[in-house]
Amino acid sequence: MTEFMPSKYRGRILPLGQLFWLLGSIIEILLAYLIIPTLGWRWLVRISTVPSIILLVVFKCIPESARYNVSVGNSQFATKTLNYIARMNRSSLPQGSLMESETQIRGRMSDLLGAEFRRTTLQSWFIWLGTAFAYYGLVLTSSELLENNPVCGSEGANKGSDAVNTLETCHCKMFESADYQTMVISTLGEFMFIPFSPFIIESLGRRRSLAATMAASGIFFLLLNICSSRSVLTTLLFVLRALVSANFTIIYIYTAEVYPTTIRSLGLGSCSSMARIGAMIAPFVAQVLLGTWPITALCLFSAVCIICSVLAFTLPIETQGRAMQEINPSTSSV
Repeated sequence: MTEFMPSKYRGRILPLGQLFWLLGSIIEILLAYLIIPTLGWRWLVRISTVPSIILLVVFKCIPESARYNVSVGNSQFATKTLNYIARMNRSSLPQGSLMESETQIRGRMSDLLGAEFRRTTLQSWFIWLGTAFAYYGLVLTSSELLENNPVCGSEGANKGSDAVNTLETCHCKMFESADYQTMVISTLGEFMFIPFSPFIIESLGRRRSLAATMAASGIFFLLLNICSSRSVLTTLLFVLRALVSANFTIIYIYTAEVYPTTIRSLGLGSCSSMARIGAMIAPFVAQVLLGTWPITALCLFSAVCIICSVLAFTLPIETQGRAMQEINPSTSSV
């Protein structure tokens, strides 16, 4: 999507794709509400895989990026894609032909860690890790706070030590209707950022926007340390979901814009891999550490967000309004 979008529209249009992510999240909560009490969680997982199976077929209908085809020397396929887009817009391509850039070596990790992109890559890796860590950590933290509320010193706060002294093997408590309602409301918080995202991203730029939302995420994680009523907790989760969702949206746009076409897929892929690491670490903090030392767990989430805010603010390249690069300048002989 980023490679198809003109630079002046990317900051306005790409965040709208978040709508479908949010719809999927809400549908999943509603499915859990309907399926888990009757059929159990295994059937929830089975039913949730159906859209992914459908997508395996639908993906074949998506045209390949013209930028990618040109970068690998498939100018004929790139022209075919552009003609298809022109027909959809009731227009026609300008006269001329696509000129291939000089053939480049593609997909080298050394390009990501070369002199030009080394600092950007290393900082982006940690920001992606921290973004996923905060996002999925909040999702899991929400369920823990609703289930046991360890911050308020409920019996769930001691469940880690109790497990050692008892023969109980499960400390799960089924969600009630009010818990699912709070989950839906907090998830709807992700919609809150979408109307403001074009203004924020385009006026502040990618780096400062990400630094601001990351810093705010850290502050709201700290506020979760305060024992509060269900309504206040729901409000905090609502706002925090908006912020951590905004982090993901902005870093996606920035990463796709900062790398040239020849290494864009490698750059996004490596950053996404770092995000998976953050997502894997999150449950150990949100479900294990939170149950025994809730303040430590929430402060850890906050600290990671603050560090990511500093890293975002000090990123060496601002991509706002910048045309997407096609070739890595450090490897070009032109």
